[in-house]
Amino acid sequence: MKYSKDEVIQYIREEEVAFIHLTFCDVFGRQKNISIVPTELPRAFEYGIAFDASAIAGFGDETRSDLLLRPDPDTLMLLPWRPEHGQVVRMFCSIVRPDGSPFECDTRALLKRTAAQAEEKGYRFLFGAEQEFYLFRRDENGEPTKIPHDRAGYMDIAPDDKGEGIRREICLTLARMGIFPECSHHEEGPGQNEIDFRYSDPLTAADNVMTFQAIVRFIAERNGLYADFSPKPLKGEPGSGFHINMSVKAADGRDCLYEMVAGVLDKVEEMTLFLNPEEESYARFGGHKAPQYISWSRENRSQLVRLPAAAGEYRRAELRSPDPAANPYLAFTLMIEAGLYGIEAGLILPPAADLNFYQADRKTLETFRRLPQDMAQAIGAASKSSFILSALPAAVAAEYVKR
Repeated sequence: MKYSKDEVIQYIREEEVAFIHLTFCDVFGRQKNISIVPTELPRAFEYGIAFDASAIAGFGDETRSDLLLRPDPDTLMLLPWRPEHGQVVRMFCSIVRPDGSPFECDTRALLKRTAAQAEEKGYRFLFGAEQEFYLFRRDENGEPTKIPHDRAGYMDIAPDDKGEGIRREICLTLARMGIFPECSHHEEGPGQNEIDFRYSDPLTAADNVMTFQAIVRFIAERNGLYADFSPKPLKGEPGSGFHINMSVKAADGRDCLYEMVAGVLDKVEEMTLFLNPEEESYARFGGHKAPQYISWSRENRSQLVRLPAAAGEYRRAELRSPDPAANPYLAFTLMIEAGLYGIEAGLILPPAADLNFYQADRKTLETFRRLPQDMAQAIGAASKSSFILSALPAAVAAEYVKR
């Protein structure tokens, strides 16, 4: 539901809201927030709420440390916990400098701007997220362990699947917040789970990813567990993926799916640093249905991009390389830019790779380009990419390249 500033203020008053979380993220996608009381909300809308940017990763140093949060009323959401008195709501925020100018490392604002520019050109992009995560037990002191919550396998059921009740609680909580998962199930790894979401516009899809991860962590802790979204938490077990379903609708009715996919395939090496931003991200590639080669095919889960069996409004492409450590605002921004490049350049999709990469011989594999095999290769590809420099603010790109 969309709200105006006045409607938000009225809602806060009528529903006896006690605290308002002003939410944003650093350049790496880690969520942050400031809590304010209702009397401060008009000031937040009008002027913004100041915070020390020097303490946030990628936001600069002490020399220019003041930034302001301005809440986006469209994102008002009641949170599923409440204090002793009153309720708690959350709004995502834009980040501005004291003079009111946009802050260049605000990745949410970057995605919003990129999606709007694509629509001005006549292309509306849609994204659907599939995120995998592990549930681990906590020790007697409440600290996380690496002991999985269960030993179930792919799509197993209770009682082997001990995560079923947790996933149900997550999905019901998200539904009460207006976010509706499509499906959920146990994944291949012990204690590994997956929840998928229906496609939506880029900004909503990215906001939902951020909300999803926060709710999963909250509900896991409430149940005495730890939710782990890292790319490869257990050696020898499947890594966790952030599979991104993407589609594009052209204003003139043209089918641009193949050109979009061609653009993503062309630029994926340069984008990988931002889709897979941790050292352990690269330990995931090449096993347990995680891609290693730059290719596409229909339905084939050994590919980087697959076109699932779907028609009409459900026709889409699935990019399988990203992992949950990625900042979704940056991931979707780069995918829009790469998709636009493919469409505007009229790129031709290469022939489908109708083979199983996990069973192919070395001679066949040598005919395909590979994704970067470690962080150093990913940094090298990004640092010399004119595409990255044109798609991202230099300050954002520099934070990733210098890691």
